[in-house]
Amino acid sequence: MNKGMLTVGIIILALIGLLLINVISNYSTGSELDYYLVKETAEAAMEDAIDVKYYRDNYALRMDKDKFVESFLRRFADSVDNTRYYRIGFYDLNEVPPKVSIKVDSATVLSFDSQNLLMTTTYDGIVESNRKEDEFVTQANSDNTNEIGNPVTEENYDY
Repeated sequence: MNKGMLTVGIIILALIGLLLINVISNYSTGSELDYYLVKETAEAAMEDAIDVKYYRDNYALRMDKDKFVESFLRRFADSVDNTRYYRIGFYDLNEVPPKVSIKVDSATVLSFDSQNLLMTTTYDGIVESNRKEDEFVTQANSDNTNEIGNPVTEENYDY
């Protein structure tokens, strides 16, 4: 009887150990997976939301906010793990220059209700151009030069 109880105790301790290892690995890898999911989804949605007509007319990047949110939510829902709960918040959406700030709260195996979300992932992204020279900056600097030819340092420019 003594050896039987010892065997049952060892099996129970092994199961508890495996459960703890599973919960800890899920929590640590879940945070990393959430970050890369949010990062890749936001970058792809920002590329989808770039207004090409505005770029052709004005040579400046502009992002449509509504198109970005729609594309982000669609892509995020397609790639997300269905066993977890998520709360998505958009905190800063600029159209020119294209900039987004996103906060995603997610539940892990440790949470038993959807109100208690344990992991928070934030991402700030901006779209940059490969253009070597911006026409608006060049024009502003050439219009405001002093007699030596250096740009005048003013705090307020009227365009």
